[in-house]
Amino acid sequence: MSTTTSLLEVTNMLPWIPDDMLPLIFAGLMGFTLLLYGLLDGLDLGVGVLLRRANIDDKHMMIASIGPFWDANETWLVLGIGLLLVAFPSAHGIILGELYIPVLVLLLGLILRGVAFDFRVKARANHQPLWNAAFYLGSLMACLAQGFMLGHFLTNFAHSWMAYGFSAFIGLCFVAGYALLGACWLILKTEGLLRQRAVHWARGALWLTAAGIAAISLATPLVSARMAERWFSLPNLYYLLPIPVVTTALVLMLDRVLASLIGNDNERYSWVPFTGVVTLFCIASGGLAYSLFPYIIIDQMTIWDAASDPEALRVVLLGVMFVLPVILAYTAFSYRVFWGKAEPLLYR
Repeated sequence: MSTTTSLLEVTNMLPWIPDDMLPLIFAGLMGFTLLLYGLLDGLDLGVGVLLRRANIDDKHMMIASIGPFWDANETWLVLGIGLLLVAFPSAHGIILGELYIPVLVLLLGLILRGVAFDFRVKARANHQPLWNAAFYLGSLMACLAQGFMLGHFLTNFAHSWMAYGFSAFIGLCFVAGYALLGACWLILKTEGLLRQRAVHWARGALWLTAAGIAAISLATPLVSARMAERWFSLPNLYYLLPIPVVTTALVLMLDRVLASLIGNDNERYSWVPFTGVVTLFCIASGGLAYSLFPYIIIDQMTIWDAASDPEALRVVLLGVMFVLPVILAYTAFSYRVFWGKAEPLLYR
């Protein structure tokens, strides 16, 4: 049987999906996987960024809180970038071509984190500070690179000092956002003095995170008249007004909840900050997706312009329909198994 005949038989297995729906499905899948990456790997990136502020005993516990999860969390990044490559190859070439330097920094940071994580738990006591510093540096590089990539993407890859300054600011806000997520994870997973330190770390990161969300919300209408019209024309303004209102309310609620946890060892509401931050990130991501749609490159290339052939998308979709539930299942299983308070991760 020829390869062409085999592909035709495979694509005939999904005849009920119209051709023009396939790019929409893949855009949704890519957005979903990148959001899950930001939430899941974001919490352990945040813990890595916070590692510099902790004493040696707290460092062990912080690493233990992400030990069972951190490596698998990066699977979502691989899946998201893979979907961009196979489903939107034209956009993939332009985006990664413009972002090759921050992508390189991101990869170097992730490699450094991986090496440091494995070595620090097996290194002798006098070598552990080196690997702790490496884990912190790798986490910081990854956070800054991701924020810079988003900022540069939102400025339509403009090459000006103002655009680079905006991208650098979003990079700093990403560090704060991931630190906020990591600190709220530590509130949920740890006890005692470390939990109290995590409360203070979360409060310190909250407002820079909010500033980053506000900066992106203000910048996108300035970059694109189309996005400005989508948000501020009537009656859209009335329909969309709950998004900034709820976002502001969530930030204020998080500040109040974190303030109430200072000096309070009651575990009853430990889940509230983490749930609140996850909700905040989901709302912010949803608002950004609404602004960008249907463009994958702002005002230049729609998802339909950039998409692969429908036959190729159907073949890939069959694979995704198998792979995605498996990744979701083992992710949910790992978090279920290791739920509860973290225990020291010490072995040789």
